Amino acid sequence: MSNQTQLLEKAQQLCEERGVRLTPQRLKVLELIITHHSSISAYELLDLLRETEPQAKPPTVYRALDFLLAQGFVHKVESTNSYIACCVLGHADHCSQLLICDECGTVEECHDDGLAKLLRQKAEQHGFEVSNHVVESHGICQQCKSK
Repeated sequence: MSNQTQLLEKAQQLCEERGVRLTPQRLKVLELIITHHSSISAYELLDLLRETEPQAKPPTVYRALDFLLAQGFVHKVESTNSYIACCVLGHADHCSQLLICDECGTVEECHDDGLAKLLRQKAEQHGFEVSNHVVESHGICQQCKSK
């Protein structure tokens, strides 16, 4: 079973456990993000979605993205206004570090429980309760460095 299939099945299982609906459109948007292998914008998603659903409109994609974000199935890459699939579905308190290549635009997610704990402790020292950890790091990926 491919990693993509495992992620989609895990998302369906989590939705059943949580009592929320993973509609066919939401599932399709998640599948498009997972199979894209890089960050993808909402309008790129819309173009891909229109290949199977010609009537799809921007609100369709944004509603699906809002749901997928709320469930923790995708991350928004704020600095590039794009989205990637979460690599650890259902792991509620992980800290995502997004490694963003400024040359080719690829985004890789790393996670570290120790980093999440440190960030949470630092926030608590300031009386702040963290609901989501996403750290964006910009630089140059290994492939681009070796060119």
